[in-house]
Amino acid sequence: MAVSKEQVLSALAKVPSPTGETLPDARVLSDIVVSDGKVFFSMTVDAAAVKAWEPVREAAEKAVRAISGVQSALVALTAERSPGAAARGPQPAHVATQPRAAGAPAAHAHAHPADKVQPGIPGVDAVIAVASGKGGVGKSTTAVNLALGLRDLGLKVGMLDADIYGPSLPKLLAIKEKPQTIGGTKLKPIERYGLSVMSIGFLIDEETPMIWRGPMVMSAITQMLREVEWGKLDIMVVDMPPGTGDAQLTMAQQVPLKGAVIVSTPQDLALIDARRGVAMFKRVNVPVLGVVENMSYFLCPQCGTRSDIFSHGGARHEAERLGVPFLGEVPLHMTIREKSDAGLPVVATEPDGPHAKIYRDIAAKVLEQIKGGAASGRATPKIVIEA
Repeated sequence: MAVSKEQVLSALAKVPSPTGETLPDARVLSDIVVSDGKVFFSMTVDAAAVKAWEPVREAAEKAVRAISGVQSALVALTAERSPGAAARGPQPAHVATQPRAAGAPAAHAHAHPADKVQPGIPGVDAVIAVASGKGGVGKSTTAVNLALGLRDLGLKVGMLDADIYGPSLPKLLAIKEKPQTIGGTKLKPIERYGLSVMSIGFLIDEETPMIWRGPMVMSAITQMLREVEWGKLDIMVVDMPPGTGDAQLTMAQQVPLKGAVIVSTPQDLALIDARRGVAMFKRVNVPVLGVVENMSYFLCPQCGTRSDIFSHGGARHEAERLGVPFLGEVPLHMTIREKSDAGLPVVATEPDGPHAKIYRDIAAKVLEQIKGGAASGRATPKIVIEA
């Protein structure tokens, strides 16, 4: 029998809040999403009360998981700065500020070194992020084929889809099944093409919109990192959402990233955003492993004529200008598009083809950068919001 929102609310009514009210009466709950035995919701509280509410979040997850038919529960604890809180000084990045008034100065994120080193993910030797400054440049396709290229180098590879708003891995890997739970507390990754894969897209309906604020995204990413039984991995490839926002800062704070791969197309507009991505990762002390130029050129399948539809060589020149490695050019080709749409990535399904070779060459360069990089221990960048 399907789990209903009413059952979830009934279970939450037995969980007391720090104010003594039940959770439904405390007016902190978001809309409750129930899909195929998976339950998701958030609790939004005042920033000053976060510590008092964390045990409540844990109790809420436990209460929901105890409902018959519930396979897993994800409860995100988010915080808002109350009116007048700006006078208390800078707030950590996980605190969502209220919208600024018209004419007020924009907030800027700065990274300051901290004394502590982030704990790694148990069993995972290295984590890299695949990012882009803007959407539509083929980042997710690149991430999947890069992961498969690393697999072909003999590594045990996992993939985390951190693009909460637009998860792509279910489509790119043709995964329709739901992940199983281990002991009722951790999710088991889904295996596909030798990769261990986790995505928020496995847990929700394909057409369900993720109308989540920044802190909710950060909490969800943290839980997918820490509450998934990844097992022993040589490397985890994280498909980041486009841009330079909360998800990127969360990854920089939560795990010791070995580095980031930036994906761009050759035209000037995309390169402007790629430049911001490189600058952001450098600011939070994450090494940039290199830049990939996607949709670099087009070869007509009939006549073989080459056309530089989005210009050509811009990403290589930008990488040279910024002093970061250039990892390679991936053409705009129908085979890559068709295979990606069908959930049949070219590295896995056409391993002897020219496109698979391009991705494996990029993977080899990424691995070379990782092996030549600094030790995994890295000071946690402390992100603060300054008005």
